[in-house]
Amino acid sequence: MTDFRDPFDAIKDHPFDAALSQRYLVYALSTITARSLPDLRDGLKPVHRRLLWAMRLLRMEPGGANPDVLVANPARNTTSYKKCARVVGDVIGKYHPHGDASVYDAMVRLAQDFSLRTPLVDGQGNFGNIDGDNAAAMRYTEARLTQAAADLMAGLDEGTVDFRPTYNGEDEEPEVFPGLFPNLLANGASGIAVGMATSIPPHNVGELLDAATLLIDSPEADDAALMEIVKGPDFPTGGVLVDNQAIISEAYRTGRGSFRTRARFSTGRNEDGSWEAEGIEKLAGGTWQLVISEIPYQVQKSKLIEQIAALINDKKLPILEDVRDESDEAIRIVIVPKSRNVPVDVLKDSLFRLTDLENRFPLNLNVLDASHTPRVLGLRAVLVEWLKHQIEVLVRRAQHRLEKIAARLELLDGYIIAYLNLDRVIEIIRTEDEPKQVMMDEFSLTDRQAEAILNMRLRSLRKLEEMELRREHAELVKEQAELEKLVESPARQRTRLKRDIADLRKRYGPDTVIGRRRTLVEEAGPAREIPLEAMIEREPVTVILSERGWIRAMSGHRDLAAADTLKFKEGDGPQFAFHAYTTDKLLMATSSGRIYTLGADKLPGGRGFGDPVRMMVDMDDQGGIVALMPARTGGQLLLASSDGRGFLADVADILAETRKGKQVVNVRTGAKLAVVHAVDPEADSIAVIGENRKLLVYSIIEMPKMARGQGVQMQRYRDGGLSDAIAFRLSDGISWAMGGETGRTRTEADMTPWRVARGAAGRMPPTGFPRDNKF
Repeated sequence: MTDFRDPFDAIKDHPFDAALSQRYLVYALSTITARSLPDLRDGLKPVHRRLLWAMRLLRMEPGGANPDVLVANPARNTTSYKKCARVVGDVIGKYHPHGDASVYDAMVRLAQDFSLRTPLVDGQGNFGNIDGDNAAAMRYTEARLTQAAADLMAGLDEGTVDFRPTYNGEDEEPEVFPGLFPNLLANGASGIAVGMATSIPPHNVGELLDAATLLIDSPEADDAALMEIVKGPDFPTGGVLVDNQAIISEAYRTGRGSFRTRARFSTGRNEDGSWEAEGIEKLAGGTWQLVISEIPYQVQKSKLIEQIAALINDKKLPILEDVRDESDEAIRIVIVPKSRNVPVDVLKDSLFRLTDLENRFPLNLNVLDASHTPRVLGLRAVLVEWLKHQIEVLVRRAQHRLEKIAARLELLDGYIIAYLNLDRVIEIIRTEDEPKQVMMDEFSLTDRQAEAILNMRLRSLRKLEEMELRREHAELVKEQAELEKLVESPARQRTRLKRDIADLRKRYGPDTVIGRRRTLVEEAGPAREIPLEAMIEREPVTVILSERGWIRAMSGHRDLAAADTLKFKEGDGPQFAFHAYTTDKLLMATSSGRIYTLGADKLPGGRGFGDPVRMMVDMDDQGGIVALMPARTGGQLLLASSDGRGFLADVADILAETRKGKQVVNVRTGAKLAVVHAVDPEADSIAVIGENRKLLVYSIIEMPKMARGQGVQMQRYRDGGLSDAIAFRLSDGISWAMGGETGRTRTEADMTPWRVARGAAGRMPPTGFPRDNKF
């Protein structure tokens, strides 16, 4: 009978927040335990473990075939590179149902010697480079396992770890690898899960094995004792670890922290294997250049060179002339200074601060323990848990071997009984219809023993074979006794593990090519912040700004009255001209109250007419330029608008870092910035004169100091506005040029008649004061 039930009857109501949180929790746990965090025991994420397992089953071991994999055709049991596409296909088809691109990317990383301290995959073809270029497509590249991967998987066929069904239940895969290679710390890991992340730097395998040996001998050894052995990370790209020992030790104690690493300046290794110091390469004529031979871990060389080139193009590092990439298989980045007089330390510190030649690598030892629980552990805790795993592997291997020995001894005992009663056994086989049961009853044999005797070949009946069986029996009994002692004695287990670690250390010790420490541990302070002025070579220049806004800087202090100095385009003329130095900052004020900062070293040269100043700053179209002057460190400016309002401002508060400048004076509608004068440090008074030709003098302490604003009323006007203002020392009085060709000046020493409070109207100036009302 057909069921016509409404499908909506099966729908159940659930609160939305409960359903969402439950499903998101499942996703989060899956990401944490099966994707992003490495296992403490073998240091692998599932995708990496499945890649290596698939390669093992494809007989891609280094230096020979896997003796544990039985192949019907022995001629095919050889090691060779195989296409990566074949490996990726097996992985996503049998073990890891995810995208092939992500699986291949994981495989590529396992083969990159600049990503892993000890690569687990031996790649053949283009597997990317330190410049950040991608690997070739998987159909073009080939790979096989490395010796480190073989060491990591050693013992898989000896009952050392549990296997679990694959996602579709058709195959099996190991839950963890049992090998003695300390992959978690040796190669590190990084990953972002839901609500947590991990970041583990690579380390030196020899140091890790020595630290593990110390914990076997002295289980009470503390973090300080371990840090005497494990100096810090050992990055595949080398570099220099410059943090002090206290910071490094604290990071390893807690499992959280960061390491400050730098590039290594060097021209290569000396004959004794040591690195040549400083990295200075002498050239002809007393010039020199810096050579970078190692860069920080996970910094792309191409991006690093782009950073340095940007400093040159943007003129943010004036003491730097050029950067060249002369790398082949070895890194060689050449840094060319502006001149041979550039201090080496200043150049290095500047590069460290402004580029990724110095960076920080985070440490977050967040791993999955044996119960698949995420935990943040310190170095000691990680090594202790790893040793526990290795002890368990050792015991399980011994128990597995004992089972094999017991099974073999059972057969050997049956064979020996058959040899002792060979004639009777032959008679039973020839005459009895059920020889197996007869032999079992007559000689007290087990089913396996009887079956093995019946399956013996005739050639095995020779006398020599009996002797060989008895010898094998004796050896197995002896091995059985030793293994039983090993399983029952923790002390023997520690001794055996220590011996196995010593054997592995011979392959990865500091005297081997792969085991030699690459990252130098050398404490250094933070890179100094070098002022930009200190990087600029101080040279005299003559700055000229024309009426139409064309600016240039001529080398040297030129005669400002000479015709070759003040050359302009037709219809243009001088507006400002003064002497300065390349290390000076120039302040340019506009009538709208905005002040811009220019670097004297960045001005165009004086061979032509210069460049429009509007190309150097973002000036609006309103208002003209009212002042251009060098910014004196620690000085002050007197700022006043045409309506008579003004204030004092520190030069340090006015300097701007951007092209937009700073709006310093908020001029009112109808007014404009009219006065921008440097204040003499010894000045104690302010003199103000208006368009109505009234002069006013008052104490400088009546003027407020501000960083931005309209200011206060300096002088009261019935009509007109402010003409000029100046700060001066009252005892010196006010001087002005008499005019004409004589060059004489006149000084009014007694300013008492004009001294009143700020904001007054003032009185007529002394006789002979300039008619343009300018001081």
